[in-house]
Amino acid sequence: MKITDLAVVFILIVSPFFWINSVHSHNRMEAQQLSMRYTSALRTAAQDGGSRLNENALQEYEPGYASTKFFRANKEKALDSMLRTLYMNFGIGDDRAAQMALLTYIPAVVVIDYDGYYIYSFHSFQSSEGEELGDYRWTSKKPYAFSDQAGNIVHFTLDEHTTVYQASETKWLKGSRDQLYEEGSIPLLRDKDLFEAKRRTVIVQAIEEDLARVMNSHNRYASRLGIDYTFTLPTISGEEWINTLNDIGLLVFLQGIPIGDQYYNNYGLGGGRLLKRPVIYGGTHPVNGLKYYYRDTCKQEFKLEEVFTHEREAAAKGYYEARCPSQGKTK
Repeated sequence: MKITDLAVVFILIVSPFFWINSVHSHNRMEAQQLSMRYTSALRTAAQDGGSRLNENALQEYEPGYASTKFFRANKEKALDSMLRTLYMNFGIGDDRAAQMALLTYIPAVVVIDYDGYYIYSFHSFQSSEGEELGDYRWTSKKPYAFSDQAGNIVHFTLDEHTTVYQASETKWLKGSRDQLYEEGSIPLLRDKDLFEAKRRTVIVQAIEEDLARVMNSHNRYASRLGIDYTFTLPTISGEEWINTLNDIGLLVFLQGIPIGDQYYNNYGLGGGRLLKRPVIYGGTHPVNGLKYYYRDTCKQEFKLEEVFTHEREAAAKGYYEARCPSQGKTK
């Protein structure tokens, strides 16, 4: 057989493999692009939802003087904002049927409040006629609770403020960790590092255990809809959990959407912390007419022109820093 004949035979044999590999490469590229698009939509939605957590109608729900981390999370506004942004990014802002279909791929939404958490998920129930029904709803708030062998109960928060039940005295106490240790005799309150480690462990374990239960329930619901996917709790790194437990926040899971020959599985986290920066004022000097930026602690007299959130913004507008003895720097 001639060398040219061998070459033709070789090409005929390997060509299908090259074609199959090309198709798979193209599918992988499309799947990767879809995955990046979904991740961007998910994270944007989670951030939008988290930013609404601290919107409260009542003054008593604003941050308390005892803790800068205390907010009464507005879970309804956070959920509405998150879903609205997600629907818009998926191009189904006005399609109710498509929205309900996408909701089946969201097994859980968690709102991490200051002293407990809520989970939004599908709940099934039976009607008075015995018909199996279901809808999406919030759980009641679940505290970050721990009990020791002596019967003492500790309700953690996102910082050192806590509520404890002292079994030996059959009474409840509320306050900071060091204050409560002086008033009672619960061993966990003695050591700050031990308290902090136990606090984070209790919060993470409580949320993860509840999420595992919720996702198992969601699997039964999804199977009835013909979704061939097993919803499971993805691995959340320790660093992510640390960031999550710093302040109130929203955690949303999006899973099971087919992308090529794989399934999308990810989560988004949005924080609800308010960062209060000192106001930066921009004004002109009454004598030399030059423009300066300063804080309200500055004792010099300037003619107010503009207000900024950061010194960099004022400098970009041509304002010089006023030399005020009591004025510090904005980080």
